[in-house]
Amino acid sequence: MSVTNLTDHSLRRSAICAFSFIATGLVGVSLSTPASADTPAGSDEPEDIGFYGFNDEIPEVLTTTRLRQPKTRVPGTTTVITGEMIRDLGIMSLAEIFRLVPGMVVGNVGSSTPVVTYHGTVHYEQRRMQVLVDGRTAHRTTLSDMDWQTMPVPMELIERIEVSRGPNSAAYGINAFLGTINIITRSPADTSGKEVRIVRGSRNYMRAFASAGDISENYDWRLSYEKRKFDGFDYQLDKVTPAPIHDGHDINIINYDSRLKVNSGLSADIRAGVVDGLNEEDILKDGELFATDHPDIQVRDYYLQTQLNFTASETHFFHAQVSFENYNRRQRWPIAIPESVIGCLASGSPLSDACFQPGGTPLTGTLNYDSEDSRLEFELQDTLLFNDDLKLVTGLGYRKDTYRSETLFNGRGNSYQSRVFGNLEYTPIRWLTLNGGGNWERTTTTNEGYFSPRVAANFILGNNHALRFVYSKAVRTPDSFEQNPDFGFTLKNVSPSQYSAFEGYRVESAAAWQDETLVTAGKDISEEQIISREISYFGLFPMDYGQFSLEVRVFRDKMQDMISGVIGFDNWTIDNNVDLDQKGFEVEAALEYPGTTVRVSYGYLDQDDWYSGDEISSDPEVNSAEKEYKVGLLSRLSARHSGSLVLIQNLPYSLKGSAAYYWADQLKESQFERLDLRLTKSIILPRYTAELSVTMQHYMNTDPDMSPDHNIEDQNQLFLEAGIRF
Repeated sequence: MSVTNLTDHSLRRSAICAFSFIATGLVGVSLSTPASADTPAGSDEPEDIGFYGFNDEIPEVLTTTRLRQPKTRVPGTTTVITGEMIRDLGIMSLAEIFRLVPGMVVGNVGSSTPVVTYHGTVHYEQRRMQVLVDGRTAHRTTLSDMDWQTMPVPMELIERIEVSRGPNSAAYGINAFLGTINIITRSPADTSGKEVRIVRGSRNYMRAFASAGDISENYDWRLSYEKRKFDGFDYQLDKVTPAPIHDGHDINIINYDSRLKVNSGLSADIRAGVVDGLNEEDILKDGELFATDHPDIQVRDYYLQTQLNFTASETHFFHAQVSFENYNRRQRWPIAIPESVIGCLASGSPLSDACFQPGGTPLTGTLNYDSEDSRLEFELQDTLLFNDDLKLVTGLGYRKDTYRSETLFNGRGNSYQSRVFGNLEYTPIRWLTLNGGGNWERTTTTNEGYFSPRVAANFILGNNHALRFVYSKAVRTPDSFEQNPDFGFTLKNVSPSQYSAFEGYRVESAAAWQDETLVTAGKDISEEQIISREISYFGLFPMDYGQFSLEVRVFRDKMQDMISGVIGFDNWTIDNNVDLDQKGFEVEAALEYPGTTVRVSYGYLDQDDWYSGDEISSDPEVNSAEKEYKVGLLSRLSARHSGSLVLIQNLPYSLKGSAAYYWADQLKESQFERLDLRLTKSIILPRYTAELSVTMQHYMNTDPDMSPDHNIEDQNQLFLEAGIRF
């Protein structure tokens, strides 16, 4: 064993031993202390009122079918992560939350851009999961991807997150190809009063949060502000030499949430928000066409959402929701194009190696990668409860996406989606629940309609156990940029005067294609398809002073016509050309006692993939290499083993400790392992409640987990936090 491997092994053993020691100590305190300092002596139940003053216990799932269902009746596996757990673990960013979900992988690409995926298949563009915030579609329209750094969701306002694992297009349509993430924020009624919180830590991490709100008989409201600032990774490798990396962010978010109660049968939820700030992009990672400075992104987003809730009776209710979102990205940078390259552009010649000659007077100017996406979405949903054994949800939706970009589309365009959905839950006998549902959707990106069905049978084994059998089909259609690109950079502010004729000149991507024979631009892309089969078990085991829950999922997914390739200015090679077979199993278990929570998650993924598209090149070596490359693109985030281990323990003297271990194995021939430790002190007085916390993150691997350019200098990252509520 090499010295490096021995050192890594020792560090790993030390960290695991540290986790075990702390876990043993915390559990020991729990067993030796029947009632914590926050629980009255002689009480068998913990107090529900904590720092946030409400109980986060959630016995049911809302997301999978749009019906409120106990887990024994849900047609599929759904992970629920409470806001209380997120805050107890001291998780520092939204993307990091999903390390708790079996089968999900979290990473960074490019200039420290976070990505979240279920069972892999993506790298830069996370376009195969539907992400909702309070029922509002949250992904951007152009590439159907997520910008986790700018999502307007403060940690303090998360009520719970539900993750439906497996195709969920039957409920939410095209983008729910591999699953659905539903982020549910806290009601303004639960957050009345004022709160201030600040977190500072390693790599210039800073997060500040403040909110104020009030409640009345007919109107509850909350206004909140959050600032996120972070310097990103410490350095990258310029060839083999360490160099600074410019990949931080500075984001400001304002949210307004309210509920207006008109009468007993009608209420309105009104939400609005603004996002403003800067995402840094490194010139070595993202600079295009001879950039001379970092191509940073100015973020200017906003959203408006209104949901009218109608209650016709105790068994019949419906809602109408309208939302509008606008994502504005302003990205500009200076350039210096060599004189020899200008000569090739003037003659209309492709930018081959012969065009790059030293000397001469360069053309200087500016380029833009600006884009603006907006989404107008309408949804009507009706829920009818015939009785406890027969429930029906139906609805329809309409969406208009508008995209504007001089660089990406050479103008503007629109795409439209319309859908009809429904799910019927029927329990004909006490030990059997049947679910049947589907979504019919039409989109103008392919000008076709698609039906995504799901059927499931849940065998109820006693009151707290169920065995599920689920079959579902889903599609994902290409988004606007995949299907209708017009990629080119327009030269502006050109100097010196000898190049004035190039003011406003558009450098088409065709001029920079590395190998024209491999380019697929202009080819119609069709839909991706998945057939999924699941057998899962859910069980709840009550104990004298607590409970144990266990959920196991075994799955087999067959995916066809997956879109793979590169989307770039100098290389455009995407096509329906890869098929995948994925199978595996996932486990999620939790042991909960008064003041003690132990939670374990694990996912195993076995993936077979192969090229299924057209022949790429007449050269056998190029043909083979390109096929292997495109297949490999869909496995960069497919981790064979991944999971988490969590312990949260109430301690005497109003202290609370937590420990969390996260790992992802065989991820792009690398491994991610991290141990988080946190200690919190609560101060409860008649007029205010305060918290002081310290969190340490120990990275157990010295090598970066995905990119050799994502490096940190210190394996131990420290964060201090203080909050007050009054």
